[in-house]
Amino acid sequence: MLVDCGGNPGTGAVEDAVRRVRPGGTLVIRARAGACVGWLNIDKPLTIIGESGFDPRDWARTGNPTLQAPDGLPCITVAQGVRVEIRDLVFASPRAGDAACVVGYGAEIIMNRVGFRHAGDEAAIYADGGLLYLRDTIIEAQTIAPAIVADGAVLDAWEVVVAGAQSGMELIPGAGQTSRIVSTTLKGTNAPNAFGPRSIGVIVRSGRDYGRVEIENTAILGYVEGVAIEGASVDIKNSRVGRSDKGVVLYNGELRLESSRIRAATVGVAAASGSAVIVNNVFSGVREVIYAEDRANVQARGNIVYSQYVCRPQFRDRYRGRYEPYWRPGEGWECAFGSYPRDWWDDEDGLLGIEYYDDGYTLDGYDRYQRGEGWYDRDGRYIQDGRYRGEDRWSRGGGWRR
Repeated sequence: MLVDCGGNPGTGAVEDAVRRVRPGGTLVIRARAGACVGWLNIDKPLTIIGESGFDPRDWARTGNPTLQAPDGLPCITVAQGVRVEIRDLVFASPRAGDAACVVGYGAEIIMNRVGFRHAGDEAAIYADGGLLYLRDTIIEAQTIAPAIVADGAVLDAWEVVVAGAQSGMELIPGAGQTSRIVSTTLKGTNAPNAFGPRSIGVIVRSGRDYGRVEIENTAILGYVEGVAIEGASVDIKNSRVGRSDKGVVLYNGELRLESSRIRAATVGVAAASGSAVIVNNVFSGVREVIYAEDRANVQARGNIVYSQYVCRPQFRDRYRGRYEPYWRPGEGWECAFGSYPRDWWDDEDGLLGIEYYDDGYTLDGYDRYQRGEGWYDRDGRYIQDGRYRGEDRWSRGGGWRR
């Protein structure tokens, strides 16, 4: 069924079309003269398609709203046990108030090539149980609530972009299928800790059942806490957390952090309790790499750190006031020398339009020191001396051995 309701709000045409389409049928929405305005209450399996199409990679050109919610009401609600598939559609809820744009109660909601412009007090998408399946979806949410809330629902997100919301996603996983977040970008507002609720990229809360969440190849940027875990099993792999105060916080549960990059102003991983395995990651900008309280069990190995705070060397007297620098290895990590790679920055804070800043610590004269030239004084100042080179600088130099 095709409904042409654009530019004619208040007629109920789109709601009437939903009532008339048969279960399992397809509703095509045409909105050439402006967005269709209505609240679609779906109680039967249905496919909804926007006729004009939507390309998430060309948001500026194809992001015109197709379906707009009435003020203070949702765009779509889906009943218990109903499966609805939505494609090539752009939702708008500019004055949502206390309503989410898309609401599902034990439903299966499948979205592909869908865009959201949402402003209100609640999430853009709220799924209470059931399945929430997102592909090639863009969500611009002006709200302090998380843009996506999956309360007991299985979330499967791929190529999703979330921007504008103070928090990105809130998950309360159930005991069923694992929730997965893959190739997704979450951009926060850089709101400080003192402003409203905590700003968190992905928060995983505990439910009645102990659930599991996998995060892979995902960028989480501009939140006070990148990922917060409050009682679940979370696996983070090949991902990036940037522009955060605390990169990953484990309040309780299980964490495996592997082959990822974490940029944080204070601590890379903080573990209050639970179990954490932290393997082969890169930390930058931190004042403390890993913080663990007594109730936490942390295993760390193979991690690299770029930090002008953590990676400052100490100096020890090698020969009569000639000092050498040395770095004490951390527990499961060691410092990297040189500048922080610019291509890494471009994939992290650079996505927020922030200019490059080198977190790497550079010791003055260290390149010459490594070539065997000179030494340092007790205050860490480099002393250039070409008379003695290599190991000779740690002795009288030259002929004393003969």
